[in-house]
Amino acid sequence: MDGIREIIGRIADGRMGDDEATEFLRVVFDDGLAQDELVEMTLAMRDSGTKIDWIDDIARRVVDKHSTGGVGDKVSISLAPALAACGAAVPMISGRALGHTGGTLDKLESIPGFDTEMTFLELKNQVIEIGLAIVGQNQDLVPADRRMYALRDLTGLIASVPLITSSIISKKAAEGITSLVLDVKTGKGAFMQSQDQAETLARSMKKIAESIGITTTCLVTSMDHPIGYAVGNSLEIIESVETLCGRGPADLEELVCIQGGVLLGSIGLAEDNEHGAVMIQDSLYDGTAYSKFLQMVSAQGGNPEIFSSDHSLMQALGILDEDLLSFEIKAEQSGWVRDIDAMLVAELCLGLGAGRSEIEGHIDHSVGLLLNVSVGSPIMRGQSLATVYHRGFDEKGMLAVRKGFQISEDEPDVASRILEMF
Repeated sequence: MDGIREIIGRIADGRMGDDEATEFLRVVFDDGLAQDELVEMTLAMRDSGTKIDWIDDIARRVVDKHSTGGVGDKVSISLAPALAACGAAVPMISGRALGHTGGTLDKLESIPGFDTEMTFLELKNQVIEIGLAIVGQNQDLVPADRRMYALRDLTGLIASVPLITSSIISKKAAEGITSLVLDVKTGKGAFMQSQDQAETLARSMKKIAESIGITTTCLVTSMDHPIGYAVGNSLEIIESVETLCGRGPADLEELVCIQGGVLLGSIGLAEDNEHGAVMIQDSLYDGTAYSKFLQMVSAQGGNPEIFSSDHSLMQALGILDEDLLSFEIKAEQSGWVRDIDAMLVAELCLGLGAGRSEIEGHIDHSVGLLLNVSVGSPIMRGQSLATVYHRGFDEKGMLAVRKGFQISEDEPDVASRILEMF
């Protein structure tokens, strides 16, 4: 394909009309790109906006992670402070909820006053000062991608490995990072339903990222059931805080520690991945990760005082709002929880208002679902499987999620969420 850099430049500055730009995207969607073409497109997209340049002392410690999204995926909110507590620098540019997939920015914005909008200079200065920032994509970051993604969304051209690869890696490259972890989800609640699809996307992103100088590790992880217990913006903030205080669910802590360990090992702050994982876990249990989180909340306009007690936090996040109702989903039989369908949980929470079906849609930060069991839990008939926080949602609609809880007579094996790492 001729003139990729020229095409991307014309898309970014508006010289190319929507029809012509869509035609280019459709060719890529249908025919793919050779690796050298994909590298060229990724770099052209990165160079369409501002790129952060870090001073030598920090440059080698700048890291980030990206997840393809899932249900209850609040890993970033605990991981970024833990990494900063261990000496890494984390300029994390995150996204919003769309469809069944939750968004890190929406979760953080459930904290009163928390501001996710920041210029590149403000982002850089905050990372230099406290070690981390979690913000949204601003006008200066990869403008080519913003337009290309909007056109892809309108024309059904989302599910393309080269287009997804260039979109994600161009933004990470613009952050000026040294090392990257990619968490590619697979399963019922994931964009990539099969493990083969997830591995194909992961290998494409790793190959392109490493071609442009970013050390990259990929994890393929299971998204058949929600991560942790909380699904919904404010509820996930509470669970993230619990994790930062060493009281989080085992599967969430595992993902945070393993991904953080890989990043610390890759930049030489840990002897290897295992040592790095221990360092991350220590930061969760000794209070240093939580301290970094509070610094970030304060720096980005939130009030860290709301985290002084569980009651004040729940009140500030609207969980104790008198208009917020709760409903228990109860088990119809005794046994062991063998599965919790992530997609059914996500669809219920989307219907409650915890997500959005279009980019400009409204989010209700307080509604959501709190699981009272996990895969492998024993359960008695009549015991609560989950609590739904809602504003007058249809009871029949809430009960529909019960079919997503599979109960067996025998205790099931509980496997790690990490299916492959390379």
